[in-house]
Amino acid sequence: MIDFKDGYAQFRMSVRPEYLQGAKTMQGGLIVALADEAIAHAMMSQLSPDEGLTTIELKSNFLAGVSSGELTATATVFKKGQSLIIGDCLVTDDKEKNICRVSATFLLLKKK
Repeated sequence: MIDFKDGYAQFRMSVRPEYLQGAKTMQGGLIVALADEAIAHAMMSQLSPDEGLTTIELKSNFLAGVSSGELTATATVFKKGQSLIIGDCLVTDDKEKNICRVSATFLLLKKK
C-alpha cells in the first residue's frame, strides 16, 4: 500500500518473472487481484465499525500487457449505498500506461 485515505487506496506491485504466463506477460488474475485489494481498501476506509464487506461482482478490462517494471493500482469508491458499495480501479505501469480497468460491487455486511 502506498496511499490510503477516505474512499481512496493506492497499491504498488512489482512484475516478477514468476508472475509471467506463457506469452511472457503478467498473468491477468494477478493484476485483477491487485485491483481487487486496492478497491477493498478504498471501501474499508468508508465502513462504520459494525460493517464488513465481501466481493459479489468483479469486472475487468485488460487494456495492455506488461512484462516488467511496477504496477500501480489506484482505487476509488464510486458509491456507497445501504447494502452495496461500488468501486473502480485503474492499474497502470511505471510509464503510466493503462494496463487494466476493474470495477467491483461489494455486499455490505452488518456485524452482529
